Amino acid sequence: MTAAFIAPVAAIQLPSLEAAMPAGVAGVGGAAPTSFGNLVSNGLQQVSAQLNVTQADLQSLATGNVDNLHQVMLRMEESRMSFQLMLQVRNRLLESYQEMMRMQV
Repeated sequence: MTAAFIAPVAAIQLPSLEAAMPAGVAGVGGAAPTSFGNLVSNGLQQVSAQLNVTQADLQSLATGNVDNLHQVMLRMEESRMSFQLMLQVRNRLLESYQEMMRMQV
């Protein structure tokens, strides 16, 4: 790879593990963890908020009120990826539920 490509990639800072965890999930010595339903609900709310911001960005892009097209495109891609992740989690949960229903007691 060229140095021009490696330098921007090396400058990317990844969030810490604690910052990546949803609010309410207990770490070492933390408070009691929240319920699974609350985690799913919070995740859905975050995805919905990202999609709403993206929709507002697209409306401002359509009217020509965008200063930085690059930021709009990045937010669009982030919201697309978070939506795809949500769909994959839903699919896995549904498959797990169906598998449990097929089990014989």
